[in-house]
Amino acid sequence: MENLLDFQYTRSYRMEKADIHKKNIPDTPGVYIFRGARRKVLYVGKATSLRSRVCSYFASDVAGARGARIKGMVEQAKSITYEMTDSVLEALIREAHLIKKHQPPFNVRDKDNKSFNYLIITKEDSPAGGFPRVLVVRGRELFSTPTAVGSRSAKKMKAGHIFGPFPQGGQLKEALKIVRKIFPYRDTCIPHVGRGCFNRQIGLCPGVCTGEISEKEYRKNIRNIALLFSGKKKELLKTLEREMKRAAREERFEDAARARRQIAALTHIRDVALIKEDAHTSDARSDIRIEAYDIAHTGGTETVGVMVVVKNGEVERSGIRRFRVRGATNNDTASLTEVLSRRLMHSEWPLPRLFVIDGGKAQVRATERALKSAGIKIPVVGVVKDEKHRPREIIGERDIIRIHEKDILLANNEAHTRAVGYHRTRVRKRMV
Repeated sequence: MENLLDFQYTRSYRMEKADIHKKNIPDTPGVYIFRGARRKVLYVGKATSLRSRVCSYFASDVAGARGARIKGMVEQAKSITYEMTDSVLEALIREAHLIKKHQPPFNVRDKDNKSFNYLIITKEDSPAGGFPRVLVVRGRELFSTPTAVGSRSAKKMKAGHIFGPFPQGGQLKEALKIVRKIFPYRDTCIPHVGRGCFNRQIGLCPGVCTGEISEKEYRKNIRNIALLFSGKKKELLKTLEREMKRAAREERFEDAARARRQIAALTHIRDVALIKEDAHTSDARSDIRIEAYDIAHTGGTETVGVMVVVKNGEVERSGIRRFRVRGATNNDTASLTEVLSRRLMHSEWPLPRLFVIDGGKAQVRATERALKSAGIKIPVVGVVKDEKHRPREIIGERDIIRIHEKDILLANNEAHTRAVGYHRTRVRKRMV
C-alpha cells in the first residue's frame, strides 16, 4: 500500500523536519519516493527505518551530509510517498524494481546502466542445462559484447532472469547470503563433477557438483529465488505451503520439514547483516566525489603525481590526471603541494567533497595549506602505510572515515597503482 505525505516545503529545514515528524512516518523497513511536480518520481531510496531516513533529508546540514545534488532534489520535491516492507531484504528488492520502472533522475543521473549491479539467473548450455547459476554482475558485463567483458562474456552469461539495477553491490551480496541459506544454489561449481565444492561443504550449494540433487528439485530452488526477487513473496509462501502439505500427504517428511523451514525463514527473515550494511551506507556515499593523490619517484628522478576520482563507489577513468613534477622532485610534500596547486588552477574540473592523500600528518597539512591558499575548505584524510605499503590507518575526521572508508581505500589504492605505473613509464622512456 502506498502512503502519501502532503506538506508544503518552506525555506526552513527545521520547520520541514517538524512537519515530517507530525506525519507519523513508521519506524519500519521500506522504500520512499521523492516526487516533484505532477508527482514525477525524482528519487527512490530504501531504509531500515523509514522515519529516520526520511527525516535525515531535512537536517540543517543536508548539503554537507548528502551532497548538493541531493539537497537540490529535496528542494524540487513536492511530496513523499512510502511503502512499508516486512524486512530490509524486501526493501532492497522493491527499491530495485522502482528504479527500473521509473528511472528517477536523481538515482540514474551520472550513472548509466553499465555501472549498476544486477542479479542474473543464467541459461546454461549442455551439459549444465538443468542447473542455472545465480550471479551478481555489473551492467557493463551484462550489456557489453562478448569480447568486451573478458572471461565472463555475454555468451557465457546467457540470462534467463535479470533483476535490478541495485545501487549498492555490497548490499546485494549481503542479501544473497541470506537468500542462499534458505534456497541453496550453484554459482561456479561444475555439475556432476563428483567432488563437492567449498559451498557444498558449508551447505550453500545443494549438491549440484556431487549429483545429490536432481534437475527438477534444483529448478524449484531457482523458481523460488526468481519469485522472491520478482517481489512475489506472498505467491512464494503459498507455493511452499502447498509443497509442504503435498509432501506430508505423500509421507515425504524430510521434504515437508525443509519446506516448513523455508517458510519460517522467509516469514522471519534474519537480515541483521543487511541492516548493519544499510546503517553504514547512506545515500550520500553514492553521490560523493572523492579525489585521491599520490607521488612516485626513484631517488628524486622522474617524479610524478597522479589524481584519481572515485564516485558512486567506482573509479572514474575520465577523471584520472597525471602530472610531471617540475619543482622539488625529491621532496614528497613539496611535490604534492605543486600537484595540488596545478590541479586547483583548473576551475573547469569539479571540486570533490573529500581529498584523500597518500601519507601522514605532513602530507595532510600540506594539502590543507594548499586548499586554504586557494580559498577552499574541503575535508582531507591521509592514508598511512606500513613498511610493506599496506594501509595501517586513516587520519582525519572520524565520521567521514567511518562513512566513506571503502571509497577512501579504493581511491588511495588506485592513485598509488597509477602513480607507480606512470613513474615506471617515464623511467623506461628516459632509458630509451
